Amino acid sequence: MTWLLTGGAGYIGSHVTEAMQDAGVPVVVLDDLSTGRASRLRPTVPLVKGSVLDTATVRTVIRDHDVTGVIHLAGKKSVPESMTSPLHYYRENVTGALALLEAMRAEDVNQLVFSSSAAVYGTSDADYVTEDSPTLPDSPYGRSKLVSESMIRDAAAAYGLDSLSLRYFNVVGCADPALVEINGTNLFPLVFDALQRGDHPVVFGADYPTRDGSCVRDYIHVEDLADAHVAAVRAVSVGASQKAVNVGCGAGHTVFEVLREIGVMTGLDTTPEILPRRPGDPASMVAATALAERVLGWKAQRDLSQMVASAWHAVTATSQGKPEMTSVPSIGTS
Repeated sequence: MTWLLTGGAGYIGSHVTEAMQDAGVPVVVLDDLSTGRASRLRPTVPLVKGSVLDTATVRTVIRDHDVTGVIHLAGKKSVPESMTSPLHYYRENVTGALALLEAMRAEDVNQLVFSSSAAVYGTSDADYVTEDSPTLPDSPYGRSKLVSESMIRDAAAAYGLDSLSLRYFNVVGCADPALVEINGTNLFPLVFDALQRGDHPVVFGADYPTRDGSCVRDYIHVEDLADAHVAAVRAVSVGASQKAVNVGCGAGHTVFEVLREIGVMTGLDTTPEILPRRPGDPASMVAATALAERVLGWKAQRDLSQMVASAWHAVTATSQGKPEMTSVPSIGTS
């Protein structure tokens, strides 16, 4: 029962790979290493360098490693980048998902966990976004994920594919410095990069209709997200199918609140420079998580202070030299 992880050498993918191994599930990783790093993987994890767009390579990996299920993590994930390079996002994300589905169909693999995103919802006025909320994405990135979800749902109905699409909210934190995110475009890495340069962090927009004018987001620790994938694999293995599931904490924090927490944790001045809003950024996105608890038997365990502490530990350890695989200290309780 080997599972193929596309994009398994990336920031999120490597955490999922670790969690799968810790759960005793054999894995093989396919990654083109455009953003992934082979050093993130344990030596015991088979790594095939290649693109999910190459159906022949995917089919070969499936046959050579006796793959029975796929976690599809490979793809592009920056909302701002997708606004300026939309065709690139459709090729990598939509065509990539199509090529993978064709390879799975040809090799009779019928279990899939798909890495989707809360970006499929776009701007929502709801306090909590449920899986039944309108899907009106504001960016090509979000639309690429929504189209991919539709393809997977249609394939599931036509071919008997058992599938779950996990709609990630804002993924942060780090289990180990060796797995740290490199050149990330989300809030945490951008703030840490600025602080290490001695600059003020940048906040895009302070005039949103929120409690302090900055965006509200549901942040989830990457280790919790990895655990959700293990739970999804188990659910798919017993027939859970054709569902999209929110993966978040169910609690929202403003950008300014996150900056204050980072300031407390690091002792550094996190006073921001305020710039205009970025296209494609909704004011607030907080997950309703009841379906994840019911379908996956899973609930996030780590709070914001643990997310900040683990991320800062990884960043500072990395800046001091080549990271080694170590244990991140336990900080606080959820």
